[in-house]
Amino acid sequence: MAARWYRNGQLSQWLLLLACLGGVVGLLFTARAMVALAPVAAVVAAGLNPNIHREVPQWLRNRGAQRLAALYVLMPLSWWYTQDWPVWRHEVYRQLPLIGVPLAFCLAVPLSRRQRLGIGVFFVGTTALLGAATVGRYLLDPQAAQGLIRVGQNVPSVSGIFHIHFGILLALAAFFAVPLSRLPQLSKGPRWLLLIAGAVAVVSLHILAYRTGLLAFYSALVSVVLLLLRRRPLLALGVVALGVMLAFGAYHSLASVQERVSSTFYDLEQYQLGHDINHFSLSRRLAAWHNALEIVGRHPWMGVAPADVRQELMAQFAVRTYGLAPENRVMVHNQYLHYLVGGGVVGLAVWLWVLIQPLVQPSLRRNPYVRYFLLTFGAAALADSLLELQIGFNLFVFLYGFLVVAAERRAQQPGATL
Repeated sequence: MAARWYRNGQLSQWLLLLACLGGVVGLLFTARAMVALAPVAAVVAAGLNPNIHREVPQWLRNRGAQRLAALYVLMPLSWWYTQDWPVWRHEVYRQLPLIGVPLAFCLAVPLSRRQRLGIGVFFVGTTALLGAATVGRYLLDPQAAQGLIRVGQNVPSVSGIFHIHFGILLALAAFFAVPLSRLPQLSKGPRWLLLIAGAVAVVSLHILAYRTGLLAFYSALVSVVLLLLRRRPLLALGVVALGVMLAFGAYHSLASVQERVSSTFYDLEQYQLGHDINHFSLSRRLAAWHNALEIVGRHPWMGVAPADVRQELMAQFAVRTYGLAPENRVMVHNQYLHYLVGGGVVGLAVWLWVLIQPLVQPSLRRNPYVRYFLLTFGAAALADSLLELQIGFNLFVFLYGFLVVAAERRAQQPGATL
């Protein structure tokens, strides 16, 4: 039986499906073992494709895989000027999924449309349930939760996922729910359940007032309006009206949003007035950004080497402390600036190429999942160095492979279902 499954490709396909489900579960429930093993299982699935030799040329020509490979190459090619060798060796190994995950989505037997739909529905539904459960935690003691928001902290998710990434996941679930609900394979009941799940994700994001998630959600919404403006102006105006009503309604009806807005302005005011910023999140980030720009001014083209960013930033903090104690000196918290510091103009150009190029390819730009993913993640990357934490790195690489690389493969092979 195993030999028959191998010959007809089912073994490769089902192992890839298992790897995708494991990756989603690992991300949503912070199961590190699943997150670590999912890329390995996906690569094994690629190796089990009985016709792998036919797929290799398409893999080498897949532009999504090429872009992630270029992003990976930034690290090993910095060997000639890096100073922090332990970090460099660790990062060369840690970032291998930038090669392995696209390889798996290019070489493994493609998932069926039903399997991909199942993964999408599972992601949206589970994320919405986790959002609702976390809102339940908020409602058990709203005063304590608002107290956390008042001092720049957040209500932790029930699954333990970091609030920045959970906010991004809620925003993605809200956007993905709409095109998923329009698929002809679904009956009326599941379509309404998906739309309800998307609404739950939006409401949860606002009640919990996750700042990065809200930034990602509204920035992506503005981008969607701009894309619609020329082709469907009436729909664009409708989206604008909906967004404005949602934002104003949330601010005037939710104490958590009011607290978040108030604490954000108070945080920024401390920096502007030169007060003690040791316990203010945004002010510490602004201090890090200014010090990062000082480093960029000295190393504009190739940067200080990706592995040396922390070392160089802490050295710059020793020159200009902004009154911060050593334990309160934070990293860059901006993926664009992080690549600019580590790889200079070259590194930033590669990162922008990875994000923007799919949006200028007509076949990918028309794909709503690709569009929503890149716009949401690109906006969130303004507020945090998402790829520097393992969960953010895995989230990006998995979705880029599942959505962008797979869409490139479909363009190469119209008969493929991946």
